[in-house]
Amino acid sequence: MSPTTTTFLSGGDTIDAWHFAGAPDRPVVVMAHGLAGTKDSGLAAFAAPLAAAGYHVLAFDYRGFGASGGTPRQTVSVASQQDDYRAAVDAARKLPGVDPTRVVLWGVSLAGGHVLAVAAGRDDIAAVVALTPLVDGVAAGRLALQHHPLRSIARTTALGVRSKVGSTRMIPVVARPGELGALTLDGCLEDYLAIAGPTWVNEIDATVGLELGKHRPAKVACDVVAPALVQVADFDRSAPPQSSMKAAFAARALVRHYPGDHFDVYAGKPCHDAVVRHQVEFLDRTFPPGS
Repeated sequence: MSPTTTTFLSGGDTIDAWHFAGAPDRPVVVMAHGLAGTKDSGLAAFAAPLAAAGYHVLAFDYRGFGASGGTPRQTVSVASQQDDYRAAVDAARKLPGVDPTRVVLWGVSLAGGHVLAVAAGRDDIAAVVALTPLVDGVAAGRLALQHHPLRSIARTTALGVRSKVGSTRMIPVVARPGELGALTLDGCLEDYLAIAGPTWVNEIDATVGLELGKHRPAKVACDVVAPALVQVADFDRSAPPQSSMKAAFAARALVRHYPGDHFDVYAGKPCHDAVVRHQVEFLDRTFPPGS
């Protein structure tokens, strides 16, 4: 299923998006990627099955990433990305064929936390899907200490501070263990490159570590009133599973577990088919066909 390219504005910048058309008058799923991800890096494998099940999908790139406009480039701002989600919700309601009263927020990894934060306190969000969500940056930092040498984390943090107070310092998004990068666990480089699309760039502002340290959507998960599905990879080395489950409990969410690591939910990996099936089942229960 081929999507239609569309655009909308967020913060004065042009956001590039794909519309996967579903059935007439059906809910629309607003979808974005995780850390430095772009919509052409594996999101179609989630969007297409949802569209085949009748759901419209609007998948977009954040400002400064992928095909979207905006500067600075390759710089993660949690606040700006969540504002992009809010702008995407408004744009999704105007798409042809959608039911504007039924908007679903869908996010993976970092975006899995975004969707909980954006949905919190809103009664106009119809459902939430959070896949391997990063919901507590502090807990993620503690988990990183278990898998990375302290000197490696200290070096990345120092670069982030320099980038924050001086000239921008860029680091790879993914690299091999022992190399400089935001994600350097064994297998991360190969797993990310396996889904990377043509607009993806293996580069990110070193301030990302400082930014993620402030990212704690788990604190507002209790304010999510929409039905929610939280999908947890039980051996996740990037997004702490215990934090995800605590946030899911606070949001009164349905929880599904998968025997894999952070990237094992993508197409070609062992957990992908079950992840997609559970998403469709959740949405079908929330929005029965014909309702």
